[in-house]
Amino acid sequence: MFQNNPLLKQLKKNLHKQTPRVEGIVKSTEKGFGFLEVDVQKSYFIPPKNMKKVMHGDKISAVLQIEKNREVVNPEVLIEPFLKRFVGQIEKKDNKLFILPEYPFLKDLIIICYPKKNYTSSFQTGDWVVANLVQHKLNGHAVFSAELIEEIVKNNDPLTPWWVTLSRHNLEKKAPLIEEQDCLLKDCFKRKDLTSFDFITIDNTNTKDIDDALFIKETNNGNFCLTVAIADPTSYIERGSKLDIIASKRGFTNYLPGFNIPMLPRELSENICSLLPNKRRPVLACSITINKDGNISNIADFFLAWIKSKEKLSYEDVSNWIEKKGLWKPSNKSIQNQISLLHQLCLSRIKWRKLNAVLFKDSLEYRFQFSETGIVKSVVVEKRRIAHKIIEESMIIANIVAANFLSKNIGFGIYNIHAGFDSINAENTVSFLKNYNLKFTVKEIMTLKGFCNLRRVLNILSNDYINSRIRRYQSFGDFSTTPSPHFALGFSEYATWTSPIRKYSDMINHRLLKSIIKKEKIIKPNEEIKLKISEQKRKNRIAERDVSDWLYTILLQKKEYQNKKFSAEITDVSRSGIRAKIIENGANVFIPALFLHPIREELILNQEIGQVFINGNLCYKVSDVIQIILCEIRLKTRNIIAKPDY
Repeated sequence: MFQNNPLLKQLKKNLHKQTPRVEGIVKSTEKGFGFLEVDVQKSYFIPPKNMKKVMHGDKISAVLQIEKNREVVNPEVLIEPFLKRFVGQIEKKDNKLFILPEYPFLKDLIIICYPKKNYTSSFQTGDWVVANLVQHKLNGHAVFSAELIEEIVKNNDPLTPWWVTLSRHNLEKKAPLIEEQDCLLKDCFKRKDLTSFDFITIDNTNTKDIDDALFIKETNNGNFCLTVAIADPTSYIERGSKLDIIASKRGFTNYLPGFNIPMLPRELSENICSLLPNKRRPVLACSITINKDGNISNIADFFLAWIKSKEKLSYEDVSNWIEKKGLWKPSNKSIQNQISLLHQLCLSRIKWRKLNAVLFKDSLEYRFQFSETGIVKSVVVEKRRIAHKIIEESMIIANIVAANFLSKNIGFGIYNIHAGFDSINAENTVSFLKNYNLKFTVKEIMTLKGFCNLRRVLNILSNDYINSRIRRYQSFGDFSTTPSPHFALGFSEYATWTSPIRKYSDMINHRLLKSIIKKEKIIKPNEEIKLKISEQKRKNRIAERDVSDWLYTILLQKKEYQNKKFSAEITDVSRSGIRAKIIENGANVFIPALFLHPIREELILNQEIGQVFINGNLCYKVSDVIQIILCEIRLKTRNIIAKPDY
């Protein structure tokens, strides 16, 4: 009789309003209980019985209660589930399929329901799949359940790290397909014939997607005239075409350990557009005059051309010849002259940039080596040698000139920008530097000139700890459709156009540069495409890191690495321990606080300053090189646990 009583309904409504509620993100623990993080400073305890209703990462509303004189929360409303589309491993029980999500904090099996077809017989425990969460306990369901939507790879397949990572980040696994019309040159604009010029390319030995070739000559007054020729895929791919839309979605060629997934069809990127030796190719080119002191003059000319690269050279061979190592030598006097002049230009530019812009310390690069079946065998260390720097300096010159050309003619493009410091981090930087008797002002280091001066002072000081702290305060790089400085390089503007086979942002700049040359209608890139490119770059970078972490855990499980001592550089300090990179192979390891000192009360890990104190004494800091031993390889979470070797 009270079911539809309006007074009773109102009473319930009032009681609901009076009950305190909080919103936040669920954080689980290995012991079964959890916390609801409301903000950085405030969190509430979630008892184990209440944690069964939610998952780590869920955004929820919860009722605040008092139990045993303690504030606890009881989850009530799901605002946003942590799991939506996710990858995981199959577990088969009693002819039923369950899935364990590929997240370290999610350890409960989720039952598979609503399959698109009968998958039960085709799957075995350990197989990897993509699924959608379709039922959540906070939405009134008895269990968490998921719909299986895609098979990724069978258990123990050697390619598991790649396929699972790409599926997790929803990235493409294959090159785009090519159609017959994609192979046709659609740009009929008159081009200069430079096929007789001695253009050369310098790349890795196995590089197929060659997008830059160089020709250099010395002028009568000792200056350099550099012609940079860049592959021209936009002459084959029309704006708005099917292939153009595919390239815009991919954003970049995705370079992963062992192989790449190209932005464009391989027939275009590795053949038709690639500047292969002795092949006539259409290019977008720029001739630039650089003074003998390394300063770029105002003389630059963009034009369309045909070229024929005379030789594909490797970084290793060119570096060895310049450094007078090994037996390789250029095939003729003309190629020798090209290498020598490019080397001179490179040295003059490095000297100029050291005095006028920013130079960073060379870092080591690590490359995995694999068996024919895709099993990781080892890691080789590679240093940036003089041939790498020759190409780098040439491309930097070309990109500076392109940015200036776009700014003067149309005032927009896709610019690579870096803002240096924001106001708060500028203050933190100035305060930090005072501890080392380095006197700068906030106003000074927030200007391009002042930032460059700071970097030059730090390069002279050559203190890895100070450099690491300053990098922590710096902003991240980004893209902009309007000109803006790139503090990290030390240039007032910078726009890349030298890798259109591999980067969609460079394809956009190609079209803009060509529109200026042809005096055609110019379409300004919108903010949406800039954001898409930025997001895709972030996803590719994370995917590369995730695959690398997985491969390291596989590699370091081998017997030869057990009880082996490694030198490792400390890269970060957190409340729970320190992170370090093994110098020999580049693997990232974690050293828990317990392994640093057994008595937690005597140990202080200061993340802000990147230092570790034991009984008040400084014992470790970021940039220190310490000796470590590996003690646990956690393949499921891709974590490598180490301890100091005293």
